[in-house]
Amino acid sequence: MSTEPSIVEPVPGERAAVAPIPGGRALLIADYHAGYEATLASERGVEVPSRARRRRERLLALLERTGADRLVVLGDLMHSIGGPGGAERGELEVLFESLPPGVGVTVVKGNHDGAIEGWLSEAAGPRELRIVPGDGTQIGDVGVCHGHTWPSAAVLGAAVVCHGHDHPSVRLTDEVGGSRVEPVWLRGRLDPAPFRARGDDLPAGFDERPPRLVVFPAFNELAGGTWVNADGSFLAPFLPDGGIDVEAYLLDGTRLGPYRTI
Repeated sequence: MSTEPSIVEPVPGERAAVAPIPGGRALLIADYHAGYEATLASERGVEVPSRARRRRERLLALLERTGADRLVVLGDLMHSIGGPGGAERGELEVLFESLPPGVGVTVVKGNHDGAIEGWLSEAAGPRELRIVPGDGTQIGDVGVCHGHTWPSAAVLGAAVVCHGHDHPSVRLTDEVGGSRVEPVWLRGRLDPAPFRARGDDLPAGFDERPPRLVVFPAFNELAGGTWVNADGSFLAPFLPDGGIDVEAYLLDGTRLGPYRTI
């Protein structure tokens, strides 16, 4: 996908990536938004057939395909901002029951994940589960956060910073005026300036060689997205000012170039 080697590599055609981590290999996804259809019905009156089974099967197939022994969710595993409703909690309970026995899970808390730590451990059973704050953590050389807050110093000390939250997409038009919206990966490098301006403690070497940046498309295909080429707006507080040479790629790996020029 990129001419510069990266330890985080998107799975071709999928809204997921893989990365080596200490002791194994991780499958990374963002914005699963379990229970999304139930929220559409209750809050907007929009009836959409549940895709819970389809989401689960996609994820299980990816774990098998990539041989990953850890699942890392970059926030918004669930959709309800408060406590989970019945359909949402049921979806996640079945998901965790269906995961291969040896697969551990790391969940970064997103802005939709509420008090997820209060009940998810029960759903996970004996499975190794780690829930970390939204500003993230570092797993080997990979920094993971959700993107709704500024990343922690631990995340910024990684070789690559990964986050979701923005659900990046682009609106593409053709020569006859037709258009379509496509989910994209965004890849570039962090700009130290906005982080330095906050006055936070930054890791050694951050200014000289800031980490690479990977913004994940939403795993949930119904969850919509931010049209980053429409007005260049983002939900993450450190973007767009915190990104250098950020380019967009379609799910199949097609390089679209700098997102501002698409």
